[in-house]
Amino acid sequence: MNQPAAALAPIHKSITVAASPERAFAFYTANMSEWWPLASHSVGEAEAVSVVCGAAVGEQIVETTADGSVHIWGTITLWDPPHRVAHTWHAGAPLEEATDIVVSFTPDGEGRTRVELTHSGWERRSGDPARMRSGYEGGWDKVLGAYAATLRAGS
Repeated sequence: MNQPAAALAPIHKSITVAASPERAFAFYTANMSEWWPLASHSVGEAEAVSVVCGAAVGEQIVETTADGSVHIWGTITLWDPPHRVAHTWHAGAPLEEATDIVVSFTPDGEGRTRVELTHSGWERRSGDPARMRSGYEGGWDKVLGAYAATLRAGS
């Protein structure tokens, strides 16, 4: 028997990066095109050329493809640098199926930051939300791994 969508737990992911919370937050938000694995984790995939994260509540996260098309991934719902950013998430899905993402940046010793991501709201997704959640479970590992690796390489 399938688990009801309302019972699906949020996804929780965390990594520790060698950067201050200010740098970790800024790199996550202002440099998203540098680290996000667009070829595998975007609407346009191989045709995706950039993704830009808005820098205030109400601004959007926008992917642009080679032909100039834009795809809205979500809208910023909380902007609290360098502590937290939150946004809706509906990349490739209708707005009414948007889920919620919160990313926090907490000091973790000298020059280190704990980056924690929570992705919730699976009950709003149509089709098979449990299957979709399962795909994001591993997808966030790759995305956050790319973030950490690119941040480390640029340090």
